[in-house]
Amino acid sequence: MAGILVYALHDGEGNFNKNALGAISKAAELGGELGGEAAALVVGDVADDACASLGNYGAAKVYRAKDVPEGLAPPIVDAMAKVIQDEGFGYALFGGGLLGFEIGAGLTARLSAGVTMEVTEVKVSDGKLVAERPILQDSQIADVGYVAEPGIIIGRLNAFDANETGGSAEVVDVDVELSPWSSKAKLIQRGEQRGADVNIEDAEILVGGGRGLGAADGFKLCEELAESMGGAVAATRAVVDAGWYPYAAQIGQTGKTVAPKLYLAAGISGAIQHKVGMQGSESILAINKDPNAPIFEFSDLGVVGDLHKIVPKLTEAIKARRG
Repeated sequence: MAGILVYALHDGEGNFNKNALGAISKAAELGGELGGEAAALVVGDVADDACASLGNYGAAKVYRAKDVPEGLAPPIVDAMAKVIQDEGFGYALFGGGLLGFEIGAGLTARLSAGVTMEVTEVKVSDGKLVAERPILQDSQIADVGYVAEPGIIIGRLNAFDANETGGSAEVVDVDVELSPWSSKAKLIQRGEQRGADVNIEDAEILVGGGRGLGAADGFKLCEELAESMGGAVAATRAVVDAGWYPYAAQIGQTGKTVAPKLYLAAGISGAIQHKVGMQGSESILAINKDPNAPIFEFSDLGVVGDLHKIVPKLTEAIKARRG
């Protein structure tokens, strides 16, 4: 079967993660080209209507494992392995994120499968899936195929867009016998420190701050600008290493990958390590006093000047415009 199974991460109350929804949409698109179907796995006692709503993103079926807890990788690996083997799915697709990486790695070991991580695109070639993965600090793209099934594909955060198509999925309950080791850990508390309680991965507007801010206090300029636009604040590795801003806000190769509608870079030089984390932004505006800063090479709009003078005036102008 050329079908694709997607792990549908949720918050425990049936609200599905946007990266999971994007993966389902991508699986539905690819499944149509392969002549198979896209399906999703949901763990936990999630309501019928919430599970069926995944059909709106292209899932033909939703396999629900009620007795498998959300948030821990080993039991979810048990559930995914069972569905893949019982139903004959040829591929498993994950939308990205730490839990998806952990489950995907465990599933790869369990099924002796091939795996590709940090995938930014997936295509069909000669009736099989081929994953595209950036390599060499994102300077080149490698095509990765699979010589056997199943193939495990783990997307980079925000790699796949969630597209609503209408429809409702069939909900199928599955009984999963957990492995002895899968019940050795218990989830006590779920959460992630993100700084100012903002999820930068979901923000549509981001103001990123770099060394050009001069000091930790310089981030007040970014925070005021972001607040005026209803956005969030992000940072480069250099400034979080310096203790200017929380690591939870770091964007880049060793941080988070974002794709906002607008990314405003204040005092950021544009090193390749930072670029790989934000180059998916729809529009990029850079403010830097150095006219030769690399970030201007991939910005839609660049402003050469003193950000300490420009950013406050921009904030005032936006506040005045918005009343």
